[in-house]
Amino acid sequence: MFSKSNLPHDPLPLPDRFDWTDDEARARLTGFFDLMARRHTVRDFSDRSVPQDIIETAVATAGRAPSGANHQPWFFAAVQDAGLKARIRAEAEAEEEKFYDGGAGDEWLKALEPIGTDASKPHLEIAPWLIVVFAQRWGTREDGARYKHYYVPESVGLATGFLIGALHLSGLSVLTHTPSPMKFLTGLCDRPVAEKPVMILAVGHPAKDATVPAAALNKKPLEEILTVISADTETT
Repeated sequence: MFSKSNLPHDPLPLPDRFDWTDDEARARLTGFFDLMARRHTVRDFSDRSVPQDIIETAVATAGRAPSGANHQPWFFAAVQDAGLKARIRAEAEAEEEKFYDGGAGDEWLKALEPIGTDASKPHLEIAPWLIVVFAQRWGTREDGARYKHYYVPESVGLATGFLIGALHLSGLSVLTHTPSPMKFLTGLCDRPVAEKPVMILAVGHPAKDATVPAAALNKKPLEEILTVISADTETT
């Protein structure tokens, strides 16, 4: 993507602008909030198929996220193949068994009790798609030379947020899964060593009998996640 030669700064007029009134902005934002407030993490998936083009458009949306120096240090492996999903499940459950068998520590396991999770991960096979998120630790020029990426965790986190939002907008449910360690995903997805797997997203329609933990509905109120420092605030 990037060559050794100097890349000039070439400012362009802003290609897209939204001149909405404040009331129009509030209406749009309220609608988006109402939609995202109905996002729930489920572990019970239907085997109903999801067309590939929906996954592709959601990933393309993720690719529009901001990134350090615009290096876009992410890659997404979308897995539909049943055999590969089974292998991913087997490897993930092997790590999860170690986690729940004391590797996590008592405090972490206690924190997970209200969520009701355990080492069994059948959703990794039942969900029609698994999207494995990779962080590219460095890039490679056409001549094979490496170049550094910047703010990789932050950039990949932003792209993953875009992706989850896009999938929810399409009516799909998403479960984030982070077995540790997850180096096995590099080989199973045939990705280069420059890419570090950071997350698996199980994607699909929720089962008819899907449930969510009651504790998961407890979200912090706005006053616990926001402070407003207005123009009238005095500083000393």
